[in-house]
Amino acid sequence: MLDRCDRVQVAVTDRKAVAERYHRLLGAEIAREDRSAYLGAHRLVLAVGESEIELVEPDGAGRTHDFLARWGESIMTAGYSTVDVAALARRLDGLGVSYAHDGPQLHLGPPHTPGFPMVITPSTYRVRVGLVSFLYETTSVLVTDWRRAAAAFTSLFDLDPTRFSKIGSKRFGYEGTLTLFDPPNRLDRIELSQVTGPDSAMARFTRRRGGDGLYMAYIETHDWPGIRTRLLEAGAKWTPRGKDPATEPDGGWIHPRELGGLLLGVSRTGQAWEWSGRKDLVPPA
Repeated sequence: MLDRCDRVQVAVTDRKAVAERYHRLLGAEIAREDRSAYLGAHRLVLAVGESEIELVEPDGAGRTHDFLARWGESIMTAGYSTVDVAALARRLDGLGVSYAHDGPQLHLGPPHTPGFPMVITPSTYRVRVGLVSFLYETTSVLVTDWRRAAAAFTSLFDLDPTRFSKIGSKRFGYEGTLTLFDPPNRLDRIELSQVTGPDSAMARFTRRRGGDGLYMAYIETHDWPGIRTRLLEAGAKWTPRGKDPATEPDGGWIHPRELGGLLLGVSRTGQAWEWSGRKDLVPPA
């Protein structure tokens, strides 16, 4: 029932200052501003490629205020879309899963969604904006068995496990799966990564959070050289996939301090198929 990794919500203390960083580094543009009663926040929505990033700044007591007080600026909610939110709500009712409405959006979270809260938005067509093509992934870092988490998401959203792609990394100390929705047409998925390396960054994250948590998001770009140049010219903190930031051909990871607390992976067009079970789809750099 999910068709896109549609957005993320990022809790920030100054939405306009953070929006300027997204514009400078990724070419993002402000799409609109509003207020979310559910989140207790002013919301600035950025157009980032075909996707959106919601920068939510607390306007008093409430969910966003409490999140910031506990964790500081960071990614708060994983956002996905479906063509029929009402049908999904009926499915959740049948499963006995609680949720809440916030305008056209539907919110649900742990324990039903292992690792992170989710916001579901009606699917819509958007014109691509800036240097980003689209969001395609959010990552749940788990101490919970990834198989149990995969089964939970499969049940909630009627996913097809035959489309999933098993993953693992000695470098980053995890194993798990990508719950791909529509391969090989789209990369969109939930990444479920169970910690295996006790000294890894993911392990440290789960210890700070006291268990499972929402860790990062990933974007694809049709202009990686353009983003790389912007990162270098801004003196931004980021890690290339290879050794040399100046010539890195494929992508990297932008440090959370650059984007209001969001750890953001970036990959050039098609590169993510390398670790998504279809290496034959990776185009030359």
